[in-house]
Amino acid sequence: MYTLLMTILLVLSVLIIIAVMMQPAKTDSAMSSLSGGAGDLFAKQKPRGFEAFMQKVTAVLLALFFLIAIAMVYVSAH
Repeated sequence: MYTLLMTILLVLSVLIIIAVMMQPAKTDSAMSSLSGGAGDLFAKQKPRGFEAFMQKVTAVLLALFFLIAIAMVYVSAH
C-alpha cells in the first residue's frame, strides 16, 4: 500500500510541475513594485479560459498531493 501511495505521489509531483510551468506568466515591471502597483488597480480581472482552467487543475492536483501525503503518514504509522 505504501509503495502504491508513493508512486501516486511521485506522479502527482510531476503533474504539478507540468501544470505550474504551463500557466501563463504574470510579469510585473520593476516600476510597478516601486509604485505599489497603483497603475494595476483596475487591471485586475478574473482569469478566463486557459488560465482559469490551469489554476483549477493546479489546485486539484495540490489537494490530491496533500491528501496522499497525509495518507502515507497514516499508513506508515500503522
